[in-house]
Amino acid sequence: MKSFSIGRDPVEAIKTLHNYKREEIRQRLNDFRKIWKKGTKKEIFVELAFCVLTRQANGKLCWSAVEKMISKGVLFTGDRGQIAKELSSARFIQKKSAYIVEARKKFLLDSEVSLKSLISQIGDGYKAREWLVQNVKGIGYKEASHFLRNIGFEQNLAILDRHIIKNLQFVGVIRREIPGSLSKGRYFDIEKRMMEFSKAVQIPMSDLDLVLWYKETGEIFK
Repeated sequence: MKSFSIGRDPVEAIKTLHNYKREEIRQRLNDFRKIWKKGTKKEIFVELAFCVLTRQANGKLCWSAVEKMISKGVLFTGDRGQIAKELSSARFIQKKSAYIVEARKKFLLDSEVSLKSLISQIGDGYKAREWLVQNVKGIGYKEASHFLRNIGFEQNLAILDRHIIKNLQFVGVIRREIPGSLSKGRYFDIEKRMMEFSKAVQIPMSDLDLVLWYKETGEIFK
């Protein structure tokens, strides 16, 4: 713990929360793994669309928008305008609706090889994340990490949204103010520090993300 120069109380708070929510966290992670094992092409695409929407936006509101699009039949068949109409809470509506339509065409409608198959062929979580960043519009390192976690493929990548960054500051992993957007190098640096902290406190990265999210929001989400 010395490398982070953090006091006892913040770290003990995270450990206590982890012990308190451990079973719920493990169940949530199992839910993610089930998507990878048994999920359809549409279920995988739902998670991709959700992660595209979450960029600089509220995750819960974005998930509500996804659920609304599914119930109305818009997510899988709607045009860009129909999708944009349901994204009032997502920010950058026009760009994100275009990204969803393009991803749907590439990975769901016209694709002979599913996104799941492509990721399986890559095999490695870090390489899969890099491939997503380079090949899917609207997906950065945070969104790619989030997507791979939510489909149960890779649960050890850092999902550096504002809630996680705030609480990494709380425990002393990050010392200075972090800008709204992170360069690739800065993202990887913080991820490395988070991994070191994870090992030091003996909380797996997958658990740690959900613990920090819970501390900030009061719920285990996705």
